[in-house]
Amino acid sequence: MYKKQMVFQKILCLLSIISAGIVFFYSLGIMTDLFDSLYSTMRKKDLTQTTVPGSYIYYEMQGFNQVFVKAAIGLILVTIVLFLTNTNTRRKYYIGNYIATALNAVYGIGFTVWAHVQIDFYRKKFLQIDFAALKEHAETWDTLYTESTFWFDIHYLVFGIVLVLEVLLVVNLFWKRNLMKEEAELIQKGKGANK
Repeated sequence: MYKKQMVFQKILCLLSIISAGIVFFYSLGIMTDLFDSLYSTMRKKDLTQTTVPGSYIYYEMQGFNQVFVKAAIGLILVTIVLFLTNTNTRRKYYIGNYIATALNAVYGIGFTVWAHVQIDFYRKKFLQIDFAALKEHAETWDTLYTESTFWFDIHYLVFGIVLVLEVLLVVNLFWKRNLMKEEAELIQKGKGANK
């Protein structure tokens, strides 16, 4: 049983670092279409004066995006703690492994909830853009025209993966604890039989 659990925890830690990397790349890409389609609509020094009503969302999202990128880097760093404490390979867990797992679960779940609330808020604001005016602007200035909410919607998949992995890390922790307890009981029985 230990072998299965060890393979499971190794794969789980590897998938956790990969998913953190995906979140980081997602944080870099979320503004791509907004820049290509909305940036050129602001042609005056007063950025709230745009040729397309609602396109100011591009500037409103800048602060969020900066925090989002930093939080994604934080997720990578927190996931690296799993490897620093050898949670991916350790046969027995020590206090550092419990802390690393708890830190990952709390950070990952908290980050997911925060990101979902923010992204959903900006998705609703994006849908308030005057798309007829945006289409006219895109045809006039030869810029990207999109009504797609793909970059907003994909967060369900990206953070869904993060949530599943965080839950599996906690499940793995309890599985490991049970195996350690069973092993300790077997050792005690073996010592008792030798007396």
